[in-house]
Amino acid sequence: METILAESSAPQTSSHHASEELMGAEIMVRALQAEGVKYVWGYPGGAVLYIYDALYKQNTMQHVLVRHEQAAVHAADGYARATGDVGVALVTSGPGVTNAVTGIATAYMDSIPMVIITGQVPTPAIGLDAFQECDTVGITRPIVKHNFLVKDVRDLAVTMKKAFHIARSGRPGPVVVDIPKDVSFKKTLYSGYPSEVSLRSYNPVRKGHGGQIRKALQLLMSAKRPYIYTGGGVLMSNASQELRTLVDMLGYPVTNTLMGLGAYPAREPKFLGMLGMHGTIEANNAMQNCDVLLAVGARFDDRVIGNPKHFAQNERKIIHIDIDPSSISKRVKVDVPIVGDVKDVLVELIDMIKESGLKPDAKALAGWWETIEGWRGRKCLDYDRGNTEVIKPQYVIETLHAMTKGQDVYVTSDVGQHQMWAAQYYGFDEPRRWINSGGLGTMGVGIPYAMGIKLAKPESEVFCVTGEGSVQMCIQELSTCLQYNTPIIIMALNNRYLGMVRQWQEIEYSGRYSHSYMDALPNFVKLAEAYGHVGMLIEKPQDVEPALREARRLKDRTVFLDFRTDPTENVFPMIQAGKGLTEMLLGSEDL
Repeated sequence: METILAESSAPQTSSHHASEELMGAEIMVRALQAEGVKYVWGYPGGAVLYIYDALYKQNTMQHVLVRHEQAAVHAADGYARATGDVGVALVTSGPGVTNAVTGIATAYMDSIPMVIITGQVPTPAIGLDAFQECDTVGITRPIVKHNFLVKDVRDLAVTMKKAFHIARSGRPGPVVVDIPKDVSFKKTLYSGYPSEVSLRSYNPVRKGHGGQIRKALQLLMSAKRPYIYTGGGVLMSNASQELRTLVDMLGYPVTNTLMGLGAYPAREPKFLGMLGMHGTIEANNAMQNCDVLLAVGARFDDRVIGNPKHFAQNERKIIHIDIDPSSISKRVKVDVPIVGDVKDVLVELIDMIKESGLKPDAKALAGWWETIEGWRGRKCLDYDRGNTEVIKPQYVIETLHAMTKGQDVYVTSDVGQHQMWAAQYYGFDEPRRWINSGGLGTMGVGIPYAMGIKLAKPESEVFCVTGEGSVQMCIQELSTCLQYNTPIIIMALNNRYLGMVRQWQEIEYSGRYSHSYMDALPNFVKLAEAYGHVGMLIEKPQDVEPALREARRLKDRTVFLDFRTDPTENVFPMIQAGKGLTEMLLGSEDL
């Protein structure tokens, strides 16, 4: 991500406010109001009590009291992913900060715009090992886009302006603002929130280089086997419509990464499915065998291309559009780098195509599609649909999709086999509807994500696909769901294993299942009821659809569905570590 220095030119300040003397905590609240913040997720503690007191005295924002600071950051993160707004979390010093670290790192890896406000011990006590002190700036430096320690209350307003500007501009990311307790209670003259801020050393490029876009146009139009590879950057840039226009205009095949699902509709035949470690044959083979690759808002990470040496065996021309210059040619050398905002660059590329009058090579494209259809014909996502004895996890996801496609639905997931099955079998047709942890792979995000989305989108249905392992990481947030009336449907694909760990142990470790079996699981039905919710146990395939129907009927209740699924089922296709894109395991017969 971008490196940012704290130097800035003097900010412009709103002039319509008469100066008044305010405490730092009151200035903090004014800043959040000026930024249009509606929700703050947090947990109080000594270092932030003045801020909590200031929150108590206002009525434009809702504070959501979570049960663990990790969940505060995850919930704000889920809200940001679904809405595109900056998510805001508030935690106290010391353990409040360290508990929040996993959530911050999760947001950082997936480029999510967030501002995390952390309490700090009073400035005279910093560095003296005071009670609940930790080096917040040092601890979070590797996992934030930027962080600030505010030592003077007079700097607080402009620092908040910088934080929100940095979080949402360029390649988005989390920004931490660390506020010592004395800064929150000291007073200073306040004459309004800055209307804008200029950071001398931070000025991300939005508009792509015209010459490079023209080169990309020539390559795309001369391609015999073109392919469009898109990632989360399309969603972050709100460029799904532009992507759809480009793909439909050219007629080229397209794939999404795990983070990019929904950018192009899964229902369309030009969509080849997700690519990568658990991607489809057609998506991965097209990636390996194309002659011109247009990469849009994606970063060629290890889960997408497998072994870079294997990927480099086939010669191809690569065009890479990304707002972050450090992501270009980081893992794979590209031929036409285009630094800029995805939406802006795609608009310009579409305009150039229209003006040029150039057309793709129809004959070559038809042959390429014939090859792709041959791969697609292998139906790599088939499974035992006729099984009537045990619930196949894929069937649960397919049933959910059949019941909800085309409706106002959000799906969150935790991390593991259930996450991959949700990505493979729920056909996402719209952007920002699939909310999961991609880069960090964080277990426990599912329920907090769902809570954050439900507050933002109260009229939408929100489903959390999870496993019996992941769900216990933040299970205490069922209490938050009750307090703040965020009715969600939790779908636990309960196979009594840490499923992805077990799968790897079966394939790579000769079936030595070291500590991947859950010997002492709670009764999830009773646990849900203890938290004030509805619990259901589903053990037969024929009961899957009725249970989902009943859960959806209980619109004002959080429902926990405990699906007892086949413990032997694996996620296929699968690419083993160190293997190439076309070296896929398609099923147990390949083991």
